[in-house]
Amino acid sequence: MIEEGVRIGTNCTIHPFVHIRQGARIGDNFTAYAHVSVREFCVLGNNVTLQDGAKIGSDGFGYAKQSDKTYYKIVQSGIVVIEDDVEVGANATIDRATIGETRVRRGAKIDNLVQIGHASDVGENTLLCAQVGLGGSSKIGRDVILTGQVGVAGHLEVGDGVVATAQTGIPNSVEAGKVISGYPAIDNRDWLKSSAVFRRLPELLKRIEALEKASPQSAGATSRNTNP
Repeated sequence: MIEEGVRIGTNCTIHPFVHIRQGARIGDNFTAYAHVSVREFCVLGNNVTLQDGAKIGSDGFGYAKQSDKTYYKIVQSGIVVIEDDVEVGANATIDRATIGETRVRRGAKIDNLVQIGHASDVGENTLLCAQVGLGGSSKIGRDVILTGQVGVAGHLEVGDGVVATAQTGIPNSVEAGKVISGYPAIDNRDWLKSSAVFRRLPELLKRIEALEKASPQSAGATSRNTNP
């Protein structure tokens, strides 16, 4: 279904069950596979590919808690802008902004099942691998690689060229060029060392307890602490 006021460029392929809502603007060489949805007034550049089930411009997740503890839905009146040469994977979702825009910049590649929150900005040539989640208003630099299941808290910035290894949780902004891992995210080399220590914690605890029992000074300290 293509609604009123939609503009679509040349050499485009639209497969079955695609829904393009009113006022959407789409460039040349566009491909939309089955069950794609492009919501109202969203803007897509040239050479954009949307794999099966991709959802562009669905409502951002915005609610305000009311005095009776129910949630009031905040109107999501912004749009999504996808620049040239972007591919969006199957069942990925890119939410429209509350106001303004959510933007995916030129050459970015979005894998399957990725969630991009409202008002986020994804930089040029950035890769978001499967099940990455960006909280609202995240700003991701250019040439960033967020590997599988990386989570980014909202309202922060990930600098250019950052690489986050699988399942990294990013609660704070990250300087450009860093390679990070773990939760909370730290330098990858530190995380590897910490992981090696973590596996040995039961053994290290036994050794510490054994040393405390064997140490006369420790025994004396324990005796003094237990006296009235």
